[in-house]
Amino acid sequence: MRRVARSTFTIDLGAIRRNAETLARAAGGAELWAVVKADGYGHGAVDAAWAALAGGASALCVATLAEALELREAFREERILVLGPVEDLAAAREAGLELVAADGCVPEGVRVHLKLDTGMGRWGLSELPAPGREVVGVMSHLASAEADEAFTRSQIERFRVATRHVSGRHVQGLTPRHVADRHSRGSRGLTLHLANSAATLRYEDARFDAVRCGIALYGISPFGTDPADDGLEPALRWESELAHVKLLQPGESTGYGRRFVAEEPTWIGIVPVGYADGFRRDLTGTDVVVDGERRPVVGTVSMDALAVALPRELPRGTAVTLVGDGVLIEDHARVAGTIGYEIATGLLTRPARAQRVVRDG
Repeated sequence: MRRVARSTFTIDLGAIRRNAETLARAAGGAELWAVVKADGYGHGAVDAAWAALAGGASALCVATLAEALELREAFREERILVLGPVEDLAAAREAGLELVAADGCVPEGVRVHLKLDTGMGRWGLSELPAPGREVVGVMSHLASAEADEAFTRSQIERFRVATRHVSGRHVQGLTPRHVADRHSRGSRGLTLHLANSAATLRYEDARFDAVRCGIALYGISPFGTDPADDGLEPALRWESELAHVKLLQPGESTGYGRRFVAEEPTWIGIVPVGYADGFRRDLTGTDVVVDGERRPVVGTVSMDALAVALPRELPRGTAVTLVGDGVLIEDHARVAGTIGYEIATGLLTRPARAQRVVRDG
């Protein structure tokens, strides 16, 4: 059967659910909060949220008000935390969202998490003021938990010292998290949260009351290694096919700039996927799977197509796996000199260019 789209993204909600279960176990009693910003790291925010909640997550985190309002349409009661700045406080109040205060200004009528800068060097307070009535959490953001142990441990200690006077007792009318009803929007339980995916998996003392996990939820390693090393399953598969096959003679080239020139007779397969779909220009040299065999991408990746060196003549319509069948997002990230986060969030799954299939395996 001919495919109806240039490529197909398949999202496995079962993998996300199992990854959430793995992260919840790693959290060691702390709550798991699922980060589903950037459309669930390219996997679909609402779908990913359902799967994460089914796997044990107790709250959802996003970056913008618009992302939060989309989630609120699907999730009427769950806690939703907006990690980035919000201008429309009325909309946030109406939707029952929780916000982050990073500049000392605590809005009224909405639940707030105070953010400390313990070393990230972006948004955040230099020291913790006495939390007011609206404050339900204190948080910070780790800068290099996947790579720099010494600095990560220094951030953990700074956070611990900064919050020691608000942890485990009444503060300004607040009660500790374990006393409060954390599922009620009216609850005023004070929650301490610092750990991201990497810290959840590696630093027991970073977990505090809750952990905020994003990239690992989707089965992508925060360390750039094989996710299976941490019991994680990739949740995204990307497939296309050979749209054209041709034989290049010595001296003939394929693609812009003639970056690949055949030195001997070489079969080339053209795949109808390019950087407008999220297969970046700097992925020349990465592998994809063609007819069950890993083959290199050659020449310049264009907006709508890429070329693959074939071992022999293959028919049009031959299956090509861009992510899956042993080819990891982490593999592409290494070739591009970037991180899995950027590869995943750069994938364009819009209907005009790709088909998106959701299954629960």
